[in-house]
Amino acid sequence: MNMEDEEKALKIYFIPYLAPGHMIPLCDIATLFASRHQNVTIITTPCNAQILGRSIPLNQNLCLQTVPFPSQEVGLPDGMESLSAATNPDNLVKIYQGTTLLRPPIEHFIEQNPPDCIVADFLFPWVDELANKLQIPRLAFNGFSIFAICAMESVKANSIYESSSYVIPDLPHSIAMTATPPKEMTELLGELLETVFKSNGIIVNNFAELDGEEYIEHYEKTTGHKAWHLGPASLIRRTIQEKAERGEQSVDKQLYEISCGIENSGHEFVWVVPEKKGKENETGEDKEKWLPKGFEERNIGKKGLIIRGWAPQVMILGHRAVGGFMTHCGWNSTVEAVSAGVPMITWPVHGEQFYNEKLITQVRGIGVEVGAAEWSIMGFGEREEVVGRECIEKAVRRLMDGGDEAEEIRRNAREFGDKAKLAAQEGGSSYKNLTTLIDDLKRFTDRKLLVPE
Repeated sequence: MNMEDEEKALKIYFIPYLAPGHMIPLCDIATLFASRHQNVTIITTPCNAQILGRSIPLNQNLCLQTVPFPSQEVGLPDGMESLSAATNPDNLVKIYQGTTLLRPPIEHFIEQNPPDCIVADFLFPWVDELANKLQIPRLAFNGFSIFAICAMESVKANSIYESSSYVIPDLPHSIAMTATPPKEMTELLGELLETVFKSNGIIVNNFAELDGEEYIEHYEKTTGHKAWHLGPASLIRRTIQEKAERGEQSVDKQLYEISCGIENSGHEFVWVVPEKKGKENETGEDKEKWLPKGFEERNIGKKGLIIRGWAPQVMILGHRAVGGFMTHCGWNSTVEAVSAGVPMITWPVHGEQFYNEKLITQVRGIGVEVGAAEWSIMGFGEREEVVGRECIEKAVRRLMDGGDEAEEIRRNAREFGDKAKLAAQEGGSSYKNLTTLIDDLKRFTDRKLLVPE
């Protein structure tokens, strides 16, 4: 790198939201900018900075800036600074309140030390106002696929709130849905996306080949907004310290049906179950509420493994013995499975997960659906509908027993795994997109410098 390139390095601030599913991919993308010799600062809170400091390569191009989390103001114990740390809904609300109080200290730091560009999570919509005030470009991030945003915008535009079965209008594919998003969620995400569309572009943790040029064109045509595919973020970091998405997404009745379904399928399995706070030494009677009697004796150590709590998901998905991944279709997990070439059994629960399912199954043909139809507002808590063991067994067998359909799904999954790796390599689509984005930002900065007072 010559002196001229060094002088042109951009000063970029990244502001990730305080939840692992948001923080991990955006910080990986920040690492990617730093690897191209841009000067990157990630703004976060002290506890999250400690976690990040252990897993990202801090150096002269990449540093952390902390602002205090307002624990006392919202009534939280010290150290509870991420949504994943919440042990109950009350704490969840308090952490959310704490994130809203971060605006003044972050704004103060940025105004005292203005950058060339801000990249912020869309759950901090006030960054739009700040960037405009400082007359600097702002890029948005929300961890969604462009396909999902296109689907959301169409559902909102057509006010689809009641139908249990419908085809999403105006998309490049005919996408058949059997669940309706909660109206409150559609309206909230719609408002947040309106602010996203005011930014200079959205950074996407995906590669163009998976979303597809037809959806990128549809997005840019219908929103007038630019999408920058820079992922998959999970391929940026080479260590095994990736964090799996967490959350009590299942409770005892559903766990019981899962255990019966996977045992009846006859296939070997690794099953990650929620860590039960305060029940590390649960009794046999407690265990039988979510595991059939004798399940562990029949399976564990023979054809199955149960992991409680966190698991090294990226490492497991990358193991050649893994033939399928049953997932809630959170986007991080989805793109991690795609990157590993692993086909999926889809079980969406909330957020944009039902849209992700359709990209996986109906559009790209790299997974099968378990048949979930209850679209919840939150990712945890009791479900009104339980997916039965027969549906779970059928989905596992459909993917794992072989046959023409399963072979085609596996072939498609392997192809997209290869495309993901190529996209992230030098000369690949995501690599080229980052080069173009950095050049665009530098041109913006140069024009600003040339404007007379």
